[in-house]
Amino acid sequence: MGRLMLLYMLCLWAASILVVEGGDPIITFEWKVTYGNVAPLGVPVKGILINGEFPGPNINSTTNNNVEVNVFNNLEEPLLFTWHGIQNRKNSWQDGVLGTMCPILPGTNFTYHFQVKDQIGSYMYYPVTDMHRAAGGFGGLRIHSRPLIPVPYDPPADEFTVMVGDWFNKGYTSLKKILDSGRNLGRADGLHINGKNAKGDGKDEPLFTMEAGKTYRYRFCNPGLKTAVNVRFQDHTMKLVEMEGSHTVQNIYESLDLHVGMCFTVLVTADKEPRDYFLVASSRFTKRDLTATGIVRYLNGKGAPKPDLPKPPVGWAWSLNQFRTLRWNLTASAARPNPQGSYKYGGINITRTIRLANTAEKVDGKLRYAINGVSFVEPTTPFKLAEYYGVADKVFKYNNIPDEPPAQVTKVALEPIVVNITYKDFIEVIFENHETAIQSWNVDGYAFFAVAIETGTWSPEKRMNYNLLDAMSRHTIQVFPKSWAAVFITFDNAGMWNIRSEVWDRHYLGQQLYFSSLSPNRSLRDEYNMRDDTLVCGIVEGMPKPPPFSS
Repeated sequence: MGRLMLLYMLCLWAASILVVEGGDPIITFEWKVTYGNVAPLGVPVKGILINGEFPGPNINSTTNNNVEVNVFNNLEEPLLFTWHGIQNRKNSWQDGVLGTMCPILPGTNFTYHFQVKDQIGSYMYYPVTDMHRAAGGFGGLRIHSRPLIPVPYDPPADEFTVMVGDWFNKGYTSLKKILDSGRNLGRADGLHINGKNAKGDGKDEPLFTMEAGKTYRYRFCNPGLKTAVNVRFQDHTMKLVEMEGSHTVQNIYESLDLHVGMCFTVLVTADKEPRDYFLVASSRFTKRDLTATGIVRYLNGKGAPKPDLPKPPVGWAWSLNQFRTLRWNLTASAARPNPQGSYKYGGINITRTIRLANTAEKVDGKLRYAINGVSFVEPTTPFKLAEYYGVADKVFKYNNIPDEPPAQVTKVALEPIVVNITYKDFIEVIFENHETAIQSWNVDGYAFFAVAIETGTWSPEKRMNYNLLDAMSRHTIQVFPKSWAAVFITFDNAGMWNIRSEVWDRHYLGQQLYFSSLSPNRSLRDEYNMRDDTLVCGIVEGMPKPPPFSS
């Protein structure tokens, strides 16, 4: 506990904690974003570094901290970061996507201001502009529980962030050209663990060090472009304790699937012979198996890791069955001292059902990905700014996709997609995947209840199979081939929010949309005003600022 607390306090000190009188602490970070050579697979490519680091630095925070990140864009391209899984309550202004924010132009800086309000757990950040995610610029974002809030496990001896994902040696500019030409990205060249892949020749430096007899917290996230991975520790088991902001029922696993965009936390106890062991990541649902390893070393241990790696699971049915074991811990407190299970989501009436079907289409001979027959096009004026300045009709149309997918897509439209949602409605969203590749979806601004994933075609009768008691509250959901997934969302967070495929070539070529949930009262109780330092661009540039919301 002493070592962990010392590390945590040093991180907070480095982040320059300031405490506002009568308010929550402010932690500040300064990021210099630059190009630099990176070589996760041994092939040097042009990458994106933050303060010279790849992956980027951890953001260490505590529930309700106000976070300020001053980003200096030293690239030659516009840049935005999104805070994946952070709900940004009442503050979609800081969500870091092109539908809500203007990008940070080259040679300039911008300071993000957001609060990790009523959240705990493991999250990440990454760039959303162009194909920058393929170049790096990603890292971990930790939210610790406040000291007075009980956590349902003993304090670990230390904690580690583990970024595990796929990698393409072509470089992000080449990948962008491939997609712009209307072609598919194809398969990744390999996997990495924190930007590295151990050779296993006895000369590798350890990624992590453990002391015999102690328990450690590992925070896993998959920032990759398109490949789900399976993670496991050689000769050690994992106790799952948290997933995307919710404490879980603490099952023991030999391996866990980590889908694109997904984060979770496990505890690992150093209870084996003191020596080196492999942390192993393997690709899932790919024709060619990809594997990455990292060294986990026991302090004062002797001996290289055994050459035999633990084998990965086979087939996506295994992963579907694992999803069914993920359960919310109803007896644990969350960010507040009240039981998580006190929110009886299963007894709330559904006010609207939206079915979103992903398809791959050709438009003028080029590959596009669509949702309910429409392929998304990024705006030059952020939707949020257009809405706030009263010129939304000049930028986009509301509700330009149907609530149900068409029986047959005859022609795909290329345009922005914005769905108008009544504030505080309780919505059922069905993600339908009629294709043969696995899909992964993320919803910004909210945690939803992942009540079901099943094969086949969804129908209202399928609600009989929903988990209405202890489904995980999370922000990403995988959808297996020829399958569907159902989630429940309470739209009580006013703003403009991005729903996107985390499979990044699909995202880049059109599989995303926005939900607009407007406060009917124009009240600060529901949504914050636009900050004075907000970047403006597009048709609103130069327009007089609208009157602020009232208190």
